[in-house]
Amino acid sequence: MNAPLKLNLGCGFKRMAGYLNVDSVPDCHPDQVVNLEQLPWPWADNSVDEIQLIHVLEHLGRDPQVFIGIMQQLYRICQSGAAIHIIVPHHRHDNFHSDPTHVRPVTPLGLMLFDRAQCEAWVAGGFANTPLALYCGVDFVTESVQHDVEALWLDRLHSGHITQAQLDDAALHQSNVITQTRFLLRVRKADPA
Repeated sequence: MNAPLKLNLGCGFKRMAGYLNVDSVPDCHPDQVVNLEQLPWPWADNSVDEIQLIHVLEHLGRDPQVFIGIMQQLYRICQSGAAIHIIVPHHRHDNFHSDPTHVRPVTPLGLMLFDRAQCEAWVAGGFANTPLALYCGVDFVTESVQHDVEALWLDRLHSGHITQAQLDDAALHQSNVITQTRFLLRVRKADPA
């Protein structure tokens, strides 16, 4: 049996040692040229145990069905317990809005729509959230969400000009406070019988 793959999807010029570096642009010299919006992907079911999507997911799936298909492909190729590391620009930062190739914001709530247990709880509670995990047959658990704060705001916090509560409030309501968000998703699949 082959060792599980580690994929650096949408690698651009940032190749990672120990990973299969994948991009749609041949000029980046990836290990494998793949357009991630063309489905299905070329990797076997349950063949991957780690994926890096670093400033990639916000570029994919302008059409919601394509984005959902990408999430289904991530689920299909990953083993149970596989780690998916995602870094995206924060949806209220100029870094997100300034790039014309950014087609969708990626938010904690948006990724929770692909968590089966969360969707089941929403359905049971009568909430209006679209239970995409149930519709699409996927299950991703968000293990961690980490926001990187703009240096100016960190300086204000560390100099005592604002409190942590004020920074948290600004991050929730203002633009250009959080530069990017880091997610760790874990693939949850039923154990084979």
